[in-house]
Order: sequence, then C-alpha cells, then structure tokens
Amino acid sequence: MNSNSEIKSLLQKFVLNQCTPEETNEVIAYYKKNKLTDDFPSVTDIQNLLSEMPKMSQQTADSIFASILANTKEEENVIEIIPEKSNFRKYIAIAASIVVLLGIGLAYQKGTFTAKPQPKFDFKSSDIVLQLENGNTQIISENNKVVVKDADGNVVGNQDGDKIIYDTNSDLEKIAYNTIKIPYGKKFRLQLSDGTLVQLNSGTTLKYPVKFIAGENRQVFLDGEAFFDVAKDKKHPFIVNADALNIRVLGTHFNVSNYPEDIATDVVLVEGSVGMYPVNEEFDAAKNTILKPGYKGSFNKENALISTKPVITDIYTSWINGGLTFRNMAFKNIITKLERRYNVTIVNKNEKLANEKFNASFNDESIEKVMSYFNDIHGINYTIKNNQILIK
Repeated sequence: MNSNSEIKSLLQKFVLNQCTPEETNEVIAYYKKNKLTDDFPSVTDIQNLLSEMPKMSQQTADSIFASILANTKEEENVIEIIPEKSNFRKYIAIAASIVVLLGIGLAYQKGTFTAKPQPKFDFKSSDIVLQLENGNTQIISENNKVVVKDADGNVVGNQDGDKIIYDTNSDLEKIAYNTIKIPYGKKFRLQLSDGTLVQLNSGTTLKYPVKFIAGENRQVFLDGEAFFDVAKDKKHPFIVNADALNIRVLGTHFNVSNYPEDIATDVVLVEGSVGMYPVNEEFDAAKNTILKPGYKGSFNKENALISTKPVITDIYTSWINGGLTFRNMAFKNIITKLERRYNVTIVNKNEKLANEKFNASFNDESIEKVMSYFNDIHGINYTIKNNQILIK
C-alpha cells in the first residue's frame, strides 16, 4: 500500500469484511510496518473475528477512515508494553489492533461518533432530492437548466430538465458520493462520469460516485429500480450493489429491480452479459451466475439463492417509456406498483382480491383509466378521492 488512496480502499474493505486473503495480508503488513505488533494475528484469526461482527455501510467505513489512521500510533504504545511470552498476547493484539477498526465501527453504531442523522426520505413527496457527500441536500426541479456542484462548490456536471450529466474531466482525485432520491410518481436520468446512462424509476434511491477513479471498480448502490446502459471499460468493472447482491458488468444494457418490499431482486439482461453474486463473495465467473440476453436472474432475499429463466425483456423495461405491464401478478403486488407509479394511496378492503392474479398492459395511461380497466374487465369496485383510492 504505497498511496493514501490504496490504504483507504483496503481499510474500508477490511472494516466491511470484504477483503480477499491477499488484501487482508496487505492490511496486516501495513500494521506491522507501523510497529503495532510483531505478533499480529493470522489471516484466519482476523477473518473469523470479523465474521462475528456486524458489517457497517460503505459510507460509514469511509467516514471513519481518518479515525482509523489517527488511532494507529496510539495503539502502537499499547502493544509495546505487553509481555513477550504472555499467553494472552495474541488475543490482546487482536483486540488492540482491530479495535481501531471494529471498535470505532461499534462506537458509530452506539452513536459516539454519529454524524448528524439524515431524515428518512418521504417517497410520497413531490421533490427529487440530491444529497451531497457532506449530507447537504438540494431539491431538483425537472424544469431547471443549472450547473451541478459538489460539497466543496466545484462544478461537476450540468442538469438539463430530467437529466444530470456529470463531467468526465472533473479534477476530483478521490471518491465522493452523491445520492439521488426519486419520489413516487416521477422518473429521472443520470449520465455518470464514465458515460454510463442510468434511468431511475419512481421510489428509487441511487448512490454513485461524482467521478469514477482510475484503478478502482465503478460501483453504485441501488434501492428501487433502474435501467443501466453501461459504458464499456474492460479495466474497470461496473458493479451495482443491490443490498446483499452484486451485479457485475463490463459494458451492457440491463434492468435491476430491488425494492425493499419485494421478496427478490430481479436482474433482466437486454444485451451483453452480467454476473450475479452475493456481496460477501468475490466474483468468480466459473461459479457465479452469468446471465445471457433475454434472461432474468432472481436473487431470493431470504435464502440468497439465484434462479434464472428466459423472459420477454420488454415486459420489464416498458416503464422507461411510460409503459406499465403486469404478467400473472397478484393484485396486492399490482397495488404496490400503482402506488409507486402514480403517487397514490390504495386501500383494498376486498380481501379475496389480494391474491388473485392478473395480466394487463398500459401505455402511459392515467390512474383513472387504469382503475377503470380493472372495473370494466374484472368488476373491481372502487372510488377515487384526491390521491386515495378505496377498493370495496
């Protein structure tokens, strides 16, 4: 680890328990170089201990990086006074050395170093919100044509209506994340700094780097639904993190649906190839699930199993152009999709209706026309008042 950015990257992964054995050895070498201890625990010892600890978020790992480095020298003195032949020396070394990483993480969980908490985003609001690296937020109006600045006031892109285009030539030299939050009833588009195009569906949150850094994977974090048209770059894999699932590509077109209330994360491949694998594993093309065009991969959130099947991709991507398609879908799930799409509240008092399955397709229709269809074809009685629909 010769540079500050390399140290940062590896320590972040170490805290998150995402290091390969080779990378863990580099972390050990770093601590030995700083004379924390000559009897640093083995790779297995560290990984066993880490596996018992709760993981923290990437953002938290990033925010405690300075504290990790600041505590390094202080821990050096603690180790120096331990008797050489103590039977407990090895485990004290673990505690003293790794507490710099894990201890700070737990302190964050308990609130010792907690940053100002961010209010929970109201997806039923009408505002698209852009959150900067420092936690500050900006309201995005789809009618604006404005420059986009980072937390330090540097211009990093431009907004033109419902699209933000990030600058490919910005001078940023370290990873800084923005997070965009799309409320119910709206969609938005991003062009990331590498040229990747992302279309965001309603009720979606995407965390992404303002600029991708050379030598590091291109990684974004998705809650909700998005269609990715990834710019090709064989040296820098593009990874979409969808909670417990990673989707890895080099350049391709695919849709990811990862809403919290869904039992599975669905990946539908339109073009190219994608790899699907759990976040606690390293990507391995020989054993991970590799999707082919025209297939859907579903990651079961309860058992972490991945299944695949051929699909008509247009069914899953029609939302981009205003379409709305249901295929053999339970009415209770249709209600959830309608609430997100139209920013309405639907109260269903017809319990028998909840698990009935329907097929339907709409092309940029109003909620009134959608409900009228269900009434005409399936005899569903309802009333609409303001933004609430009551099904009797």
